[in-house]
Amino acid sequence: MMSNKLYEIISRVMKIDISSISDELGPKTIENWTSFNGYVLLNELETGFNVKFTIDEAMDVENIADIKRHLTNKGITIDG
Repeated sequence: MMSNKLYEIISRVMKIDISSISDELGPKTIENWTSFNGYVLLNELETGFNVKFTIDEAMDVENIADIKRHLTNKGITIDG
C-alpha cells in the first residue's frame, strides 16, 4: 500500500512512530521536522517513489496531506 511506504519514509526520517502519523501532521507539529530533515524527507520521497518535486511543490507542504496531493498529481496512487 502506498500510504504504508509513505508513512515508513516519514517515520524513519522524522524518527516518529508510524502509528502516530496522520494527514494533519507537518513541519509545525512534528518536532524533528527541521529544514534539514525536510530536505532529507524530500530526497527520500523522490528516491522511494521515483519522482521529482519542484521548488514550488516542496515549499507548498504544510502537512502530510499536501505530500499525498503532490504524489497523486505525479501519478502515484495513494491508498487511504
